[in-house]
Amino acid sequence: MPAVGHALIAGAAVCALCCAAPAVVGWSRTPWGTVLLLAGLYALCEPVWRVIQGGSEGLAGFYPVLLAAAFLLEPAQAALVAVPGALLAPVRGEPVAARRIWRAAQLSLGTAAAAGAAWRLLGDGRLDRPAFPSLLLPGLAVALVFCLAVGLLEAAVLAAAERRPPRAALRALPGSVPPYLVHGLAGLMMAVLWHSRYGPVSALFVLLPMHISCWVFDRYHRERAAHQATIRALVHAVDIKDRYTRGHSERVGRASVLIGRELGLAEDRQEVLRFAGILHDVGKLGVPTRILRKDGPLTDDERRIIQLHPEYGHEMVRGIGFLEDARAAILHHHERLDGRGYPYGLAGTQIPEFARVVAVADAFDAMTSTRSYSRARAVPAALAELQACAGRQFDPRMVRALVRAVGRHGWHAAVTSDETALPAATVCKNASATESDDRPTRSEGAR
Repeated sequence: MPAVGHALIAGAAVCALCCAAPAVVGWSRTPWGTVLLLAGLYALCEPVWRVIQGGSEGLAGFYPVLLAAAFLLEPAQAALVAVPGALLAPVRGEPVAARRIWRAAQLSLGTAAAAGAAWRLLGDGRLDRPAFPSLLLPGLAVALVFCLAVGLLEAAVLAAAERRPPRAALRALPGSVPPYLVHGLAGLMMAVLWHSRYGPVSALFVLLPMHISCWVFDRYHRERAAHQATIRALVHAVDIKDRYTRGHSERVGRASVLIGRELGLAEDRQEVLRFAGILHDVGKLGVPTRILRKDGPLTDDERRIIQLHPEYGHEMVRGIGFLEDARAAILHHHERLDGRGYPYGLAGTQIPEFARVVAVADAFDAMTSTRSYSRARAVPAALAELQACAGRQFDPRMVRALVRAVGRHGWHAAVTSDETALPAATVCKNASATESDDRPTRSEGAR
């Protein structure tokens, strides 16, 4: 750790000691029963929270108890609550002692700042006078102060001790605000119950549902991360096998979501559409590599083999529960509105909606990407080609949605092969030019 990191930790520890000193000096005024009970409760909750969180991303601690202390105690008294739990909690990485001291100082200062905000907003009476609904806005404000104090200190230590750029260290702060607000409301509920006629024991009932809800939330994020890892692995396998279309799948997924947003699809439907766009070519894993990597025109037999990849992909994702809704798009993204597509020659609305979206996104990216066997079109020319083929090959509604989305957000063409980019062409064979089977057959190659 650089010297500036040690200096920051030492400075934070001194500030925390100075902040908590009035509670120790004014020994007789401090409600030690409340302080010790909350400190012990936090020390017990923190290890449980670490088990719940595991190695997943999320808040680094369980904060309802600390925020309850901010409502129940004066700033100097509240600063003591976090110290035992922070010093006893396990830490990852070296140096262990410095990390524990920093964690104790950080939470002590954050809790004191939140308690100061509560004192400013609610006065000396705290929870004695106001009714519960009137406490909601001050409670959220107190949680926000705690979030900012802890987050800014975290960013400072990352910049000083780990030499991360300050902007990168602060980037995670906005995303942590909603969880802090939830913890703040739980802490407010604890404080209100603590002051109720049922006493401190009733406040403990807030912790169980809070732990359960956090566990469920964590499981959801773990499952989502597993989904993303599965998709990345499949796409990476396709990119390794077919070097001509590297990066194509991710861009088709992005273009599909742009279309979905213009169509007004719900967020969960957009997520399924993104999966469908990213995995539309996963069936290429079943196509011989020599065909995918072949330089020059394809034979009729080779083209027929490549045209089996939608069916291969459909079977590959069978049984993967979260991809069930994307399977139809993977199978039918090469169908045409006029019924001349493959693998089943579906026409019009027989083609699933997501397949019609992915077909437009797929063709658009293929036309705007430079590969070793084809030259990229300019974005306006590609959109014009899609519009010319709307009603015959592509769904006009999907084409219009893409045109609006590109007009609003823009689009950057890409080089997807390992070759040097070729000059952009003004004319392409036709709008069916998609992935590796857009290469001409031998009979077309002489034209």
